[in-house]
Amino acid sequence: MRLTVTALALMLSATAVSAQTTLTLYTSQSPEIAQQTVDAFMAKHPDITVEWMRNGTSQLMNILTAEQQAGGIKADVLLVADSINLGTLKQQGLLLPWPDAPVKDIDPLMYDADKTFFGTKISSTGIVYNTQIAAPVTGWADLFQDANAGQIVAPSPLYSGAALVHMHSLLQDASQGWGYYERLNALGVVPEGGNGPVLKAVAGGQMKYGVNIDADVLRAKKAGSPVEFVYPTEGATFFTEPVAIIAGTDQVEAAQTFVSFVLSEDGQKLAAEQGYMPVDPRVASPEGMPALADIKLLPLDADRAVAEDSEARARFTEIFGG
Repeated sequence: MRLTVTALALMLSATAVSAQTTLTLYTSQSPEIAQQTVDAFMAKHPDITVEWMRNGTSQLMNILTAEQQAGGIKADVLLVADSINLGTLKQQGLLLPWPDAPVKDIDPLMYDADKTFFGTKISSTGIVYNTQIAAPVTGWADLFQDANAGQIVAPSPLYSGAALVHMHSLLQDASQGWGYYERLNALGVVPEGGNGPVLKAVAGGQMKYGVNIDADVLRAKKAGSPVEFVYPTEGATFFTEPVAIIAGTDQVEAAQTFVSFVLSEDGQKLAAEQGYMPVDPRVASPEGMPALADIKLLPLDADRAVAEDSEARARFTEIFGG
């Protein structure tokens, strides 16, 4: 009888191990935010272990290309900054469509029309200024004054996914277009690097103004930095940190479970707790942020952006050199 019980225990243990699913996530979220997201998901789904790797969106794209060329992408799910890079992967047939994704309460502007990727939160790009040394502004027209020459810092779309979305959204807006970047150039602004150094330069007083992300500015303000964020009256650009399932994954069900979680009420509340505006309008924005309905957002046609990206990058480089 003792042997039978031992054998049964071993069988049950083996079954428990085999029932544990491992999901591989590639993300551009900050390590702290990524760990929070993974921990919250695994708390709801203890049968799924998530192994994750964090890097910048451009670097992750390079990794995916290298893995594909080496025989196969290792990731099951992507959670990255922008829809343009995911639009490129979609064009290459590397994303798995999910026609039945749970998006009935989400504005179609927040996800791909073919349902290959889905926005999980809204981060707006607008203006940050140092409240101790800079005069308040309300929009790009106020910012782009000759008196502000040499006092503005901006990230580069050649480096930052958020800045890439910002560029294409402005280019698709008839009132902005290349005039926005030509004016930056005339004011001596050379966009470079990502959003982190921009915020640091403004918060530290090296620059009066910057082009930056609302959530980052809000966190810095709460931590005591002398900064304020402005949603431009002309319209703020935005990216949605989309999530996507890699085509060819052998963990489709687990991957769909992860996507469902980040789009669920619990996942959207987590996004708000992390300082981001939820894509689900039923979930309140974080304290200090407006409601989604109260700001003007400039839409982005991701498929058009993918088609025009090479030409746009070349024009950007022509304007600013490098």
